Amino acid sequence: MIEMSLTAEGLYRRGFAGDTLNTAWGVRGLTDPARVGVRYVTRVGADASSGEMVRFIADAGIDTGHIGREPDRPVGLYMIALQNGERSFSYWRDTSAARRLAADADVLQQALADADSIYFSGITLAILSPPHRQTLLDQLAEARARGAMIAFDANIRLNLWPDRAAARAALDAGYRVATLALPTFPDEADLFGDTSPEATARRLTGCGAEEIVVKNGADPCTLLVGERIETIAPVAVVDPLDTTGAGDSFNAGYIAARLDGAAPADAARFAHRVAARVIGRRGALIDMAELRAGTGSGLT
Repeated sequence: MIEMSLTAEGLYRRGFAGDTLNTAWGVRGLTDPARVGVRYVTRVGADASSGEMVRFIADAGIDTGHIGREPDRPVGLYMIALQNGERSFSYWRDTSAARRLAADADVLQQALADADSIYFSGITLAILSPPHRQTLLDQLAEARARGAMIAFDANIRLNLWPDRAAARAALDAGYRVATLALPTFPDEADLFGDTSPEATARRLTGCGAEEIVVKNGADPCTLLVGERIETIAPVAVVDPLDTTGAGDSFNAGYIAARLDGAAPADAARFAHRVAARVIGRRGALIDMAELRAGTGSGLT
């Protein structure tokens, strides 16, 4: 999406971001391009802003070969408001091209056919019509069956759903095709009634997720793999500047570290480091080179 963020001068700066793009950007920056290829699958318009967005993604080293075009639709737009480092959003996305991501099942299947790892979010599900949503879920289930890692963050935004019941049903379906779940506890507690991060993790185990990392803001994350559950403390950030993309960058750090062969607990520690770096900078997309530092995901 087009991102409009307020500058110190009171003007708005245009950028390109969005939850799945933020995570793709992070994984690309935190992994060795010779070993890990990162592909972004979406649809954009035929307008100038759409072209600039695709070039921006390609310039980051992300494969844009499966970004389709919708001549009669623009890209979505959102505006960020910040107060004391916390963010709120206003969206203009009802006619966005991305809503047709799963309109052509064959095209989507080709885009996902050879992927070893696939990441999607609850926002991905929210912008799709129910039939298109089911098309995506069916193809993700097929990818899981052939052995792909399917990572999912519900990233709950209730204003994108017609009602809470619809959100619960669709997000539950998303978790049921996932092998790796990356939820955020306060959001899950509000929608599903979980009483603790561990309760969230246990619920998602029941959905079929094999590896669960429950984010909890400035508090420790809760990791559940098999029968082992543990908490991993975050990196302290004294003066958070901008929490935009903190969860997305945590996801990127965790996925990158796991792709690099790290154990889940080490991946969670690295993810906290990545999120702390993003919180201390303006904007969701920052240079990850310092964290990777030429040694795989930077775990060493």
